[in-house]
Amino acid sequence: MQAFLKGPSSISTKPPAAKERGAAGAAGSSGEGKRLKPIPWVEKYRPKNVDEVAFQDEVVAVLKKSLEGADLPNLLFYGPPGTGKTSTILAAARELYGPELFRQRVLELNASDERGIQVIREKVKAFAQLTASGTRSDGKVCPPFKIVILDEADSMTSAAQAALRRTMEKESKTTRLTFLSFRIIEPLTSRCSKFRFKPLSDKIQQQRLLDVSEKEHAVSYLVKVSEGDLRKAITFLQSATRLMGGKEITEKIVTEIAGVIPKETTDELLSVCRSGSFEKLETLAKNLINEGYAVAQLVNQLHDTVVESEDYSDKQKSVIVEKLAEVDKCLADGADEYLQLMGLCALVMQQLTQNT
Repeated sequence: MQAFLKGPSSISTKPPAAKERGAAGAAGSSGEGKRLKPIPWVEKYRPKNVDEVAFQDEVVAVLKKSLEGADLPNLLFYGPPGTGKTSTILAAARELYGPELFRQRVLELNASDERGIQVIREKVKAFAQLTASGTRSDGKVCPPFKIVILDEADSMTSAAQAALRRTMEKESKTTRLTFLSFRIIEPLTSRCSKFRFKPLSDKIQQQRLLDVSEKEHAVSYLVKVSEGDLRKAITFLQSATRLMGGKEITEKIVTEIAGVIPKETTDELLSVCRSGSFEKLETLAKNLINEGYAVAQLVNQLHDTVVESEDYSDKQKSVIVEKLAEVDKCLADGADEYLQLMGLCALVMQQLTQNT
């Protein structure tokens, strides 16, 4: 575990508006001085151009070639959350249109919007039919098409997805569609260039967090608990900084904010299973539930511990991992956490004690 990093004492964690209070007060008489609202760090440090997108080298290389010719195909981005799908297409759109035309040329629909066929017929179709000029105020080449971004496109109904098929064909001269999901119908995927976004490596993720920590107070332990999701890591980082009020952030604080079960607790659970005492196991399981730990999180951590450990035979690993998968499915279906935990621990105990 790397040492936790603490930003220089001269760095303030207050929002920029706090530093500008004097200027805002001076302009208050005219009614123009307003405090800037603090924004989430995920938005504050979102890439402004495709060169700032981390780790997705293949995607960035193709997009840069497309941007040089001021043209884009219909796109399909898929991959784990927090890997830069939305950030990449927004950065590319900013480079194409510039800050003046960006809001006029980009229509973004996410999972919070209604995704029925009526929205596609009214909102998307009307936007796609509008023509766009090819001029920018700074003189750079601007493509004569607009971009529709459909985040979490798999939440759209099948009828709505089918309606987009005709729109993609008819309005190809004026509109490009970008889908940020892989579970869409085949007629749409066949009309798109597909790009898979990989989970960020620990080195890249740590570097990005260190970049943020130069401007805010930060730590590097977040790399482990965020599991390759940079958005999650930055959100944890902001929450920990606000909680500590600029003081040094410890591993314990990050663990609590991330909802991760401490390693000492998982080690104690496996130790009790090895002891063969069902009474101790029952007491520990009740304590875990009473402490508010999520059994689903425990399942994920136990999986990594068991698979990476050399203390178990291959047969023991296969039996335990199969039970972990079964418990995870039951929890997703709404099963009782205590009963699932006891069933899992009983099987682990059986496997660890049968040869002793």
